[in-house]
Amino acid sequence: MSGTTTAAVRLRRRAAGAGANRWVVLVVLCVSLLLVAVDATVLHVAVPAVTEDLRPGGIELLWIVDTYPLVCASLLILFGTLGDRVGRRRVLLLGYTLFGVASAMAAFAGTAEVLIVARALLGVGGAMIMPATLSILRQVFPDRRERALAIGVWSAVAAVGAAVGPLLGGFLLEHFWWGSVFLVNIPLMLVSLPVGRLLLPESKGSGEGPWDVVGALMAAAGLFGAVLGVKRLGGGELGPFTLVPLVVGALLIVLFVRRQRRRRHPLVDLRMFARPAFSTAVGCIVLAMLALVGLELIAAQYLQLVLDLSPLETGLRLLPLTFAAMAAGLAGARLLRRFGPRRTVCAGFCLTAAAVVMLTSMGGTDNAGLLLAGFLLLGFGLETTLFGAYESMLSEAPPEQAGGAAAIGETSYQLGAGIGIALLGSVMNAAYAPGLSSVPGVPAEASAAAGNSLGEAYQVAGRLGGPAGEVLRQTARDCFVHGLHVTLMVSAGLLLLGAVMALRLPREMQCEAAAVELPSPREAVPSRVSA
Repeated sequence: MSGTTTAAVRLRRRAAGAGANRWVVLVVLCVSLLLVAVDATVLHVAVPAVTEDLRPGGIELLWIVDTYPLVCASLLILFGTLGDRVGRRRVLLLGYTLFGVASAMAAFAGTAEVLIVARALLGVGGAMIMPATLSILRQVFPDRRERALAIGVWSAVAAVGAAVGPLLGGFLLEHFWWGSVFLVNIPLMLVSLPVGRLLLPESKGSGEGPWDVVGALMAAAGLFGAVLGVKRLGGGELGPFTLVPLVVGALLIVLFVRRQRRRRHPLVDLRMFARPAFSTAVGCIVLAMLALVGLELIAAQYLQLVLDLSPLETGLRLLPLTFAAMAAGLAGARLLRRFGPRRTVCAGFCLTAAAVVMLTSMGGTDNAGLLLAGFLLLGFGLETTLFGAYESMLSEAPPEQAGGAAAIGETSYQLGAGIGIALLGSVMNAAYAPGLSSVPGVPAEASAAAGNSLGEAYQVAGRLGGPAGEVLRQTARDCFVHGLHVTLMVSAGLLLLGAVMALRLPREMQCEAAAVELPSPREAVPSRVSA
């Protein structure tokens, strides 16, 4: 790098992170992300305790579990673009406050209705925090090499949070009541608020034109309907309560896109999608999450229902996937610098596909070595893919659109997860159910009920008892393993499709060209610390 370029990089670092070490800022942002990631999964192990205490109905229990991710996914674009308008740090600190208040409300909820409202408020807080962390990271690390390392740490923390949630929830439930899984957020928020106010730099977008309130509400309602419909579709629901939200949500998203294209100052600059690297990165995020979430769900069922492992043993078996993801996040910056976005993301998809094909050797008996190797490759490959895609997406977006770009990335993440559960779940059911349509020696009604799921098949087999129950149980296990193999092959095909898509990404990181863009004094002012 020439002396002029080096001086330019130093000036940009000082302008972006004046008053606070950018790596300290990264720590603060990672703590924020860790809280949101943990809260997305920590409730799963507490559902039985919540059910016993609050006695929610079936629909209420579904809303207790699903309200947080639904609300969070639907509001990401709204708050991401609002941060570009009023200040990303301001939105992040408001998110901290709301997250802490909602955590206390959830911890001491006396009814299912109060808990649902609290979970919705947690979703609002999470939607304020998630895009703000990524957009502030984009501003604090203007040098792409350092930003790649920062995003690697950021993505590793996200992987840790997703894995820690169930383990932390299980530990707290063994020693305290179910509300403690929410109460643990409050001390961390009490620390994050003053530290974030002192250390995080404020930044905004260009601020040209009025903020599109109608467009923001259309995006929120459209995404809520689409995600709700996809989630219900993944659960096998095909009634009007699934199709109506799905159709209305898709229609609102289409109208939102048309509105943004017509406006002089759009809420989200859709011209970003005209950049091949940006649109390709978003597509890669969707495909990677589509494979990850569906496979994790099916793998958890396989470990518990086929191999008969306890929930704790299942969590421990899945930990290698998390450790491999952490390693990929930390090594991602070096991989990206050496091989470039195209080869890094493409190799991540191919490695994940190879891991998935390896896991088709899983059968009705435990093979710990195979599972360990498969989950390690799966975690490393998927995190490499996600890291490379996020870094490319964020680097392609203009700095003034960082909040909107981060919101698009997080929304893609959530949509990919929902579509993955729906698509791979449907493939699994289609491959599993036919084998149970007629089981010798088992009544037709029992066979039909067993075809709904492996868990229900075990219940039916228990009620039948005797040789018929044992035959049904063994047949259901064999059909599930067959369905798992079919699902894995479909997933491998989707991952290879992602590898082909990744060929549209840039060959090199192109760091030097970005590094020489010096901010004007006026642009550097918002980056200074404001107490």
